[in-house]
Amino acid sequence: MAMETDCNPMESPSNTGFEEDSDYTDFEGTDVKDMRLEAEAVVNDVLFAVSNMFVSKTLPCAEDVAYINVETRERNRYCLELTEAGLRIVAYDFDQTDDSLQTPYHETVYSLLDSLSPAYREVFGNALLQRLEALKKDQS
Repeated sequence: MAMETDCNPMESPSNTGFEEDSDYTDFEGTDVKDMRLEAEAVVNDVLFAVSNMFVSKTLPCAEDVAYINVETRERNRYCLELTEAGLRIVAYDFDQTDDSLQTPYHETVYSLLDSLSPAYREVFGNALLQRLEALKKDQS
């Protein structure tokens, strides 16, 4: 529950006046941009191996959290939470969070998708093999 409160600057008890609110929002906006950049990098790394993946524009973010929607090649949809602890599933649909879900954190998007999608594993593995073959040719 603390994560949700952290994600929405309007719910923060320290926001007591209009000026303070504005300053906090500007500060938050800078941090959100940084976390969004990290989330965009995650998406760009593995987009080729899933059906759809994008940073949520509807779920609120904070300095330490961003949300990523992903649809596997098996057509399963997930909303992922990205924090310093890693990535975890927070819902089984786009742009949702379910507080009752207690899913484990994964250090990387690769291990998370590897555990969810056999098709991801196959596509990613094939891409890796192609890169290794290309390196091998470059060395000969």
